[in-house]
Amino acid sequence: MELTTILTLCTFAFLAGFVDAIIGGGGLIQTPALLFTLPQYPVPTLIGTTKIPSLAGSLMGAFQYSRRVAVAGRFIAPVMAIAFSASWLGSWTLTRVPNTYMKPFVLLMLVVVFTYTLVKKDFGQLPHRTVSTQQQRIRMWIMGVGLGFYDGFFGPGTGSFLVLGFITLIGFDFLKASAHAKLVNAATNLASTLFFINKGGLLYVVALPMAVANLSGAFLGARLAILKGNQFIRIFFLLVIAATILRFAWDLMQ
Repeated sequence: MELTTILTLCTFAFLAGFVDAIIGGGGLIQTPALLFTLPQYPVPTLIGTTKIPSLAGSLMGAFQYSRRVAVAGRFIAPVMAIAFSASWLGSWTLTRVPNTYMKPFVLLMLVVVFTYTLVKKDFGQLPHRTVSTQQQRIRMWIMGVGLGFYDGFFGPGTGSFLVLGFITLIGFDFLKASAHAKLVNAATNLASTLFFINKGGLLYVVALPMAVANLSGAFLGARLAILKGNQFIRIFFLLVIAATILRFAWDLMQ
């Protein structure tokens, strides 16, 4: 593997970690970079390889947020366990069922999310509690199952969907939603990483340097999000969702 290739991929991994730590969506940067740079390798090998840097970045983001944002530990730990199991199942399913039909559905969902967030200016700016503690717990479990499976089976936009879920279903603001989303995303990334490691064939010569780069980007991204607060995260959220919409629309037109 040429050094220039590794350095190029590390640059994309750094950017992916930075964006992902703020609002999710880093996979939109990192995964295409790997697919376009190393087309000689099978797609499952490359997808599995991306899981290692994604895991490193999500763990760093989760660590940074948990140090500075109050986390509902007694709620989030079971959700992480549920999401881990669901993500493993999703990755297993991916090896047996194609996921290409997911793109039109996800594209439609993203357009709705973008429009709602753009129009509703106060969305995610202040915490609000409209459901009981028991309802919050149940909704978190449902999110863990649904988005955990989605991340293992398809993946793009998982972090952003988690943030959206924590805001709309649980009542968190953007900052607190990002902190909890990153913890759950770390669990789903861990499950997928272990699954693909067990399958074998990953490109560790690329994955390990990318992991360091992704982790570094996540460190800076999380610190910036915590420093700038909800309005900054909201803007980033809209930018990432818009980029995701364009990416999926482009794929569907090919």
